[in-house]
Amino acid sequence: MTLRWEAFLDQVRERGEYDTPEEAERAARVVLALLGAHLVGQVRADLAARLPETFALILLNPLQAAEPLTPERFVRATAAWIEGATETTALWDIGAVLSTTADAAGEDLVQHVLLQLPPGYDVLFGRPRPGLRP
Repeated sequence: MTLRWEAFLDQVRERGEYDTPEEAERAARVVLALLGAHLVGQVRADLAARLPETFALILLNPLQAAEPLTPERFVRATAAWIEGATETTALWDIGAVLSTTADAAGEDLVQHVLLQLPPGYDVLFGRPRPGLRP
């Protein structure tokens, strides 16, 4: 089931404790564009199908990545794309967006997504794997 635009942004806004919907939307656009660069094939299409149309299109037409980013580099890249962000605030943005995305996707799809990403993204999605704590 696809999440409505307003419901998705409301969840991101609440989790990120943003003052405005525009702040939540900015975070969602950047994080999903970076995430889309790391996903391919049916997994990316299935995830896009669970998102509101605008965010689905961002995921399907991502920023270009030369190589998969480690979670740490993903945080730094997010900070670089959001004006005024630091790595700490970018981590907060990522958590708000990816946990909302994970809820929309469901556990099975999230597991397929995580298989396409370097180790450590489970924590960014708010789904830490048992026994893999650093």
